[in-house]
Amino acid sequence: MDAIVKAFFDEKPNANIVRERVTFGTSGHRGRATERTFNASHIYAITQAVVDYRIEAGYQGPLFLGFDTHALSRPAWECALQVLAANQVPVLVEKEAGYTATPLVSHAILQHNASNQALADGLIITPSHNPPEDGGIKYNPSHGGPADTEATSWIELRANAYLLRELGDVSLVSVEEALAHAQEYDFTAQYVAQLGNVMDMEAIQNANLTLGADPMGGTSLPVWQAVAAHYHLSLEVVNTTVDPEFAFMPPDHDGKIRMDCSSSAAMANLLDIKDRFDVAFGNDPDADRHGIVDANGLMNPNHFLAVCIDYLITHRPEWAASLKIGKTLVSSSMIDRVVASHQRELYEVPVGFKWFVDGLHEGWLAFGGEESAGASLLTRDGKAWSTDKDGIALCLLAAEILAVTGKTPSEYYRELTQRFGEPFYKRVDTACTAEEKAAFKKLDSESVTAQELAGDEITAVLVAAPGNGASIGGIKVTTENGWFAARPSGTESLYKVYAESFKGPEHLDELIESATALLAEVLKG
Repeated sequence: MDAIVKAFFDEKPNANIVRERVTFGTSGHRGRATERTFNASHIYAITQAVVDYRIEAGYQGPLFLGFDTHALSRPAWECALQVLAANQVPVLVEKEAGYTATPLVSHAILQHNASNQALADGLIITPSHNPPEDGGIKYNPSHGGPADTEATSWIELRANAYLLRELGDVSLVSVEEALAHAQEYDFTAQYVAQLGNVMDMEAIQNANLTLGADPMGGTSLPVWQAVAAHYHLSLEVVNTTVDPEFAFMPPDHDGKIRMDCSSSAAMANLLDIKDRFDVAFGNDPDADRHGIVDANGLMNPNHFLAVCIDYLITHRPEWAASLKIGKTLVSSSMIDRVVASHQRELYEVPVGFKWFVDGLHEGWLAFGGEESAGASLLTRDGKAWSTDKDGIALCLLAAEILAVTGKTPSEYYRELTQRFGEPFYKRVDTACTAEEKAAFKKLDSESVTAQELAGDEITAVLVAAPGNGASIGGIKVTTENGWFAARPSGTESLYKVYAESFKGPEHLDELIESATALLAEVLKG
């Protein structure tokens, strides 16, 4: 990793080369130092652009600055701090310059802004579950959640202008001055002490459950240690190693090291000892995602989302019946059936957690969840808790569900399938040309002329999400017994097809085959 860190400082991106510029995706800017896509220059430029954005937005409160355990995260954190200190931005960091989980930063922003007119925001240095050599940075404005496209486009444009001018007008102080400028804030203590506002911690305590937590070498380590101590839980942190090489990690399905808590390969260490616990869980390095393990193994993220929603609707008496339940349009339709059975309103949005932020912040969305194991929810009395994904809260929700119902999450899901049917879900990647990728942007609800899909009548053709009317960047076709959605990859020459059937695995294969044929036809234009 020494060579990676050296490249972070030594390699200089060329802003005239597109791939070396600042590029904000759905989770901020990510890249690699050796490829000149994540270097000190990027961090200086992005942070100066955020300083400018703060001025435009009128933010005068502190900026909460966090970083995870990837090798490049601490160096990038110091670079960001150099710029923030030079611009006299008040900065709050974890005590003793410790690392900080994403949901703790979101929670801290919301806490501050609930009682202060001088609004706060945050920067988090993390590439999430990406391989050890990767770096990432994301910005959370005053609502505490991921910045929307308008904000990230503004920051991206401004940051690239600084890169083109070779950072000549970026203000910096020394690392020593920057560290002296930062003020300490106990993110962990503040978050842990208030967990009873969002979870029934008393029920978890009284159930005397044996719990296991695997931080996967990430920022949830001190949080789980504090949760166990503060609430006197029988909670074992199964791995306390923090290693920037993540050498303890079993390889993922493709042989790469990736701290993906929704992957059974990456979660093999915890799965090997699952029988020691009533329920166990893992988090990715910045703790915004969750992986739930019980006697039946690692839960499919879609299955756990459905369980959470059914449980919360029936065990949060202070939540108004008018509150909406959020899902992405490629999440399981089991969620649709659960929500409809309780006569609640579904809020279906495109892929990306940013679409849930306003609803969680303003208190009209009770829960928002993604198929990729990221979710957050309101407090028990219906207020904002974390407007970014909170992997720690979702893990504790698994413990609460077992404590209150006596059912493990997988047992609870099995009961849902008896009520609503059993869905079969798959994602398939298909190679495509640049012309086909471009054709996705031209699709509309009239593009599909077929009447049937895999033997069932087509009930809807969507190019915009039903919840908020935002473009889905692709197409979704539904029938009574299944659906498929397709959208082009932002980085590769392929498109992704998500599909689900309530008729069985054979019908799912038939559905994917029909979808592939249908797409081949409509993408020809």
